[in-house]
Amino acid sequence: MDGPTAFSPDRNVLCLFDVDGTLTRPREKIDPQLDQFFQSLRTKVKIGIVGGSDYPKIAEQLGEGDEVIHKFDYVFAENGTVQFKEGKLISKQAIQNQIGEELLQDLINFCLRYMGLIKLPKKRGTFIEFRSGMINISPIGRSCSQEERIEFSELDQRERIRERFVDALQEEFAGKGLRFTTGGLISFDIFPEGWDKRLCLEVLEGESLDTIYFFGNETSEGGNDYEIFKDPRTVGFTVFGPEDTARLCREMFFSEPPNES
Repeated sequence: MDGPTAFSPDRNVLCLFDVDGTLTRPREKIDPQLDQFFQSLRTKVKIGIVGGSDYPKIAEQLGEGDEVIHKFDYVFAENGTVQFKEGKLISKQAIQNQIGEELLQDLINFCLRYMGLIKLPKKRGTFIEFRSGMINISPIGRSCSQEERIEFSELDQRERIRERFVDALQEEFAGKGLRFTTGGLISFDIFPEGWDKRLCLEVLEGESLDTIYFFGNETSEGGNDYEIFKDPRTVGFTVFGPEDTARLCREMFFSEPPNES
């Protein structure tokens, strides 16, 4: 979208944020000054998050325990299949109920066989993480260190490891009603068609909001922010990191930068 314009404070407007790469660096904790800024933003507009990770991982990055669901007006975990409003769980969906056990096992077995043939500089643990609304696949394993995460990401950019994996899955499971999206540095997600981040908009449509601004960093086709970024129900912004997100919000909602000290 083009550059933001000045905006009058209005709590009937929602700023909806991706997490990794938008409010935090991938899988890192939010910067305390930025955290303070986004809480000051909440005095002007409603704020919410929609992330691909499960709630415990989101909580590790944005707060402690149940703190996060009270810091944001809306929290949507696992692409919005787990939904919180004003600190209360309002809905939770399960992938196995949607696609069935047979397809789910076929999918997991294919991923295990494929990853067994990948040779990497390092492999760690938790290659398949089963979540409520999706399956997360990591060729290196989610228990890798931050240094190993960066090493894999650099290799992935050169050798397209995740991209080729997704291509193989799309060929094998064509017509099965599955979606595959990449995000972060080391993994990709598999979920039923329609279970992308637009799921949260079904809740938000009933909230009588004037405008929903969405901020995300994976907004290109194939990224896990693409569908909600392009949806006509949102006004989408592509950001290049947490500081960029804060800069846009300052320009849109504050006549002068707030004091973050």
